[in-house]
Amino acid sequence: MSFPDLRSFLDQLRRDGDLVTVESEVDPHLEVAEIHRRVVAGGGPALLFTNVKGSGFRLVTNLFGTARRAEQAFGERPLRLIRRVVELVETIMPPTPAKLWGARDVGMELLKVGTRKQSTGPVTERVTQDVRLDRLPSLTCWPEDGGPFVTLPLVYTTHPNKAGHNLGMYRMQVHDARTTGMHWQIGKGGGYHYAVAERRGEKLPATVFLGGPPALILSAIAPLPENVPELMLASLIAGERLPQVHGHGPHPLIASAEFALIGDVPPRVRKPEGPFGDHYGYYSLQHDYPVFEVSRIAHRADAIYPATVVGKPRQEDFFIGDLLQELLSPLFPVVMPAVERLWSYGETGYHSLAAAIVKQRYRREAMASAFRILGEGQLALSKFLLVTDQHVDVKNFRATLEHILARTRPETDLYVFSNLAMDTLDYTGPTVNEGSKGVWMGLGEPVRDLPRQFTSSDVPQGITDVRVFCGGCLVVGAPSYESERAVFSRIATSPAFAQWPLVVLSDEPERAARSDMNFLWTTFTRFEPAADIHAANRRIIRNHIAYTAPVVIDARMKPWYPKELSCREDIASLVGRRWREYFPSAKVAMGDSERGHLD
Repeated sequence: MSFPDLRSFLDQLRRDGDLVTVESEVDPHLEVAEIHRRVVAGGGPALLFTNVKGSGFRLVTNLFGTARRAEQAFGERPLRLIRRVVELVETIMPPTPAKLWGARDVGMELLKVGTRKQSTGPVTERVTQDVRLDRLPSLTCWPEDGGPFVTLPLVYTTHPNKAGHNLGMYRMQVHDARTTGMHWQIGKGGGYHYAVAERRGEKLPATVFLGGPPALILSAIAPLPENVPELMLASLIAGERLPQVHGHGPHPLIASAEFALIGDVPPRVRKPEGPFGDHYGYYSLQHDYPVFEVSRIAHRADAIYPATVVGKPRQEDFFIGDLLQELLSPLFPVVMPAVERLWSYGETGYHSLAAAIVKQRYRREAMASAFRILGEGQLALSKFLLVTDQHVDVKNFRATLEHILARTRPETDLYVFSNLAMDTLDYTGPTVNEGSKGVWMGLGEPVRDLPRQFTSSDVPQGITDVRVFCGGCLVVGAPSYESERAVFSRIATSPAFAQWPLVVLSDEPERAARSDMNFLWTTFTRFEPAADIHAANRRIIRNHIAYTAPVVIDARMKPWYPKELSCREDIASLVGRRWREYFPSAKVAMGDSERGHLD
């Protein structure tokens, strides 16, 4: 099933009993976000708020907050079609009349991909220059956020010099009634367009859509290669050409959108944006970003405002991210022929850790594939990469880590690259947008049996706890970074840990070892390879740093890291008291938003 607009998707969720309407008045300042988080933590339904304080518009959240709803928004057709296209790429050459005739099913499907022009559409039911962004039910999600944010914006721009568009999702802080921030991070398509316009001293026209087909939201998030048009993916997912209305601004409007904010991003204008509680589970701090000046708003007469909340995993974005990986995974071997399987871990914010299975035709070829992955689109922001040439279920992190540890020789298989670009939202590096990357390979057959029980009682002084996470990996409770910065040297050289190839230092060892998700989040969002990887011994051999096991990852919180996200106590109490008021006739589980899915 495909959905031509947001409302058709909501109608289906309502029929499925997977949409609950909240009629009580709710405050978009902190209260809605905490309701949302508790429902997500409980695996609950999408939420339609009809009485939002300070706004006349309805608000919908948690559209994709379970695996089932995310899959429903996609449908089976796009994955089936992409797999079919990949199959043809591998078999149709050289083309013959028989092969081309056999591919006619794909040709018919692709004829439906694209856009179509129409004279009017629901989004133009109301068009006004009386811009009042403060009347939108934009959410303030966390207590230290810089203000309300538009959290599901679909930002459409075109290249100033040539054909080609970008549809991306970049958070937008509402500065006042007519302006927002435009959070264009490094490596983002809209940011590239703006850089070209700014060098020429020109404004960049931008149109921001809210709502529309679920396919539009999914395609804006998808990590597509540069210059691959997102509207084409949206059309592919939707199974039809996307209707557009022309004549209301510099860009055609998505006819079925709920809102369209029309304006410009002027050159060389910046305003402080943030802090913002982000999908890494911490605050991203305040920085200067471009400003979006809204000159006109178009919207449906009874428009519904879509929003989401991000924070510690798993939140709604996790289910979208994993499904997008499944959808696009058949394309990886086409773009990167030696890469058989690739998976980025949403529990780490996606950019912090990925794992790959690659082909090796000759010894050490695996590193060529690692470089290829780290140079491909948004994958270039990956901080740490695990690589093997043997089969393993890379979605199963614990099995993948054991697989690598059993096969690795850290002296030759662990690489750290300093002084590189890093994800804007990752604050483990020395400065914003800069840091390092690591690649750890485990190739061929196992070279060691992994220890699975820790029995030594002779641990270094100050060690508070030692827990086995998996075969070959310990989590060690160590003194805080402020009290003993270099404790890793005592741990790495201690005979108690000599047989363990990997030791992770943590402020919270019990929490970190409790589950795969906890380990991923508390480890890979809290270390930077160049600063926080240590070993029993390090030698320079042929200008390569050779690490002697155990390898120690210092994943303790550092003084400059932003704070972990947490709900304000009075808001948590308020939501707890009002829960039956929100849901008087529906049994909606109240999950623990503080722990979420982590525990």
